[in-house]
Amino acid sequence: MAPKRYALDRRFSAALSDKAYKQLRALNARFHLSNNYLLTVLLENLDQIADADELAAAFEAFIEEYGAPSGAMAKKQPTGQ
Repeated sequence: MAPKRYALDRRFSAALSDKAYKQLRALNARFHLSNNYLLTVLLENLDQIADADELAAAFEAFIEEYGAPSGAMAKKQPTGQ
């Protein structure tokens, strides 16, 4: 019986640091999944594989060092505040 195909409905362009891309390639070598499926599995299961407090600390440390983006994807404050 042929395996089921898992549909990936959303597409986006992503840029990665060298370190992140190396990690992604290591996962690919181990599990033989495309980058799209690897990122999907990681993000869909993030609550199971990452401690919420450690994840928040990692994001906060990144923002402290590099700042938060000011582009279109940045969280916008409601008007009137």
